[in-house]
Amino acid sequence: MTKTLPIKDDEADQRDGFVHGVGARLFDLWMPSIAIVITIFLFPLMITKKSSRFACKIWARLALWGLRLFCGIDHHIMGQEYMPRGRALVAVKHQSMWETVALTIFLPNPVFVLKKELIDIPVFGWWARASGAVAVDRSAGLSALKKMTAEAQQAMGPDTQLIIFPEGTRVAVDQREKYQPGVYALYQALGAPCVPVAHNAGLFWHRSSKKFRPGTISIEFLPPIEGDMNRRQFIAQLQAEIEDRSERLVAAAVFPAGRHV
Repeated sequence: MTKTLPIKDDEADQRDGFVHGVGARLFDLWMPSIAIVITIFLFPLMITKKSSRFACKIWARLALWGLRLFCGIDHHIMGQEYMPRGRALVAVKHQSMWETVALTIFLPNPVFVLKKELIDIPVFGWWARASGAVAVDRSAGLSALKKMTAEAQQAMGPDTQLIIFPEGTRVAVDQREKYQPGVYALYQALGAPCVPVAHNAGLFWHRSSKKFRPGTISIEFLPPIEGDMNRRQFIAQLQAEIEDRSERLVAAAVFPAGRHV
């Protein structure tokens, strides 16, 4: 009788195209290093939200530059005509760390809705809080939803883009998760158009944040959702648009042959 051996994590990663080479390890050092250097030299910018966001954009640009240099991962933006420049709620597919970094650059005045645990992380959390991020304590139930909505209303200016990940956590590219009610609560409270964003970043930067695959990430801004609708209608439409388009972007992805990081 033949015994089937379990697939080790490294073997599974290589089977899926993710590898742990020198480039990936260099990038793992690059990300925290630039964050620390920026904090040392630019910490006075934490004094205002606007200046904090400027410093975050510097970090994000350097992070994506390092991602391209060390890991061979670039990006392509579609639907730029729908990219918000003014007040908007931006609902984004969550597959990896990449979309958090990239949207810091792509949008002119981004404010993120983040888990409280992330706000509590040294350095990252300091800048997130200084730039006006809205913290969500998911263990607090209904009171957390009310607090999030109140903080979001305070954070929203005439040119603010409030970014939320409706799934509430990073999800593998081949999975779908239920969208959380918080996105609808914000849509109702803010009275701003909701711009869905689809992408395939999880194919190239694994949701564990430690695994990479060379190629070009595709991100697409979709037509804004506007108008009065109930929660079921809104979430059904939002999820269908983001998930269907993300799946098409995943299916259309092209990887360079023979390139490893």
